[in-house]
Amino acid sequence: MRNIVVIDAPSNLGLRPPAPGTVPGCYKLAGALREQRIVQRLSALEGGVVVPPRYDRGDWREGDGVFNAAALAAYTPRLADRIEHHLRAGNFPLVLGGDCSIQLGASLALRRLGRYGLVAVDASADFRHPGGSDPVGAAGGEEVALATGRGQADLTDLEGLGPYLRDEDVRFFGMRDAFEDDRAELTALKMPVVTVGDLREWGADALARATAQTFEIPELDGFWLHLDADVLDPAVMPAVDSPDPDGLLPEELVALLRPLLASPACVGLNVTIYDPDLDPDGTAGALLTDIVVNAFGEGTG
Repeated sequence: MRNIVVIDAPSNLGLRPPAPGTVPGCYKLAGALREQRIVQRLSALEGGVVVPPRYDRGDWREGDGVFNAAALAAYTPRLADRIEHHLRAGNFPLVLGGDCSIQLGASLALRRLGRYGLVAVDASADFRHPGGSDPVGAAGGEEVALATGRGQADLTDLEGLGPYLRDEDVRFFGMRDAFEDDRAELTALKMPVVTVGDLREWGADALARATAQTFEIPELDGFWLHLDADVLDPAVMPAVDSPDPDGLLPEELVALLRPLLASPACVGLNVTIYDPDLDPDGTAGALLTDIVVNAFGEGTG
């Protein structure tokens, strides 16, 4: 059985400020989940912290590309180094973010090692890119596009290894049914999308098992699992930067995550976007911790 190793990646470099003069509070995610004893409850090993550069957009303006790009380009290989070290040791990295741009660290680490896929459990696709429907700027809403080679070269081709993921090796779960245009684009690129409605119609467990099996083939070395807290419905997880309605309920998310984490092809997990600044009583953080612990089959004690 693989050892779970908890790594903190408290980067908020990929999100816009919630208000002038402030910074996104998702960098506190790791600390909040640690307060809920996630390491002890998972009987996990300590992987330490990969400290990000300072959040500073400088004189960035819309149209300048991705803000904090230089900081992200410096941080991503360092996070990849830590993840790669534990993967080579046969451990299972659990990376606590941070915003979704930390997924680039995982994708770069895996690209160094072989051909891996990505299962993104997220309310949105995080697929903004030049030529798409929205202007780029915030890497936390663009990391899947960047990982598949869409965007500026200082982020898409680190170490000359881009793209880090192939289009056909990416799967999306939990996208809101209302995001029809996004789904159409991804489907055209042969990136399977399972919406909230699809999960409820076909069953989270069955869909997750079938998806895991698509990675258990000789051509692939495995897959990484990306969990964005905003996949949950705002009624239970309001502490995110974009709380879109009609999301998953906790028991639905656990039912989806369990078969994916149980797959021998799953090599790691990151958790992102939960913002303790938006959760003054800690209720949402406690719920998120319970979900992750339950998904690993460890109970809630």
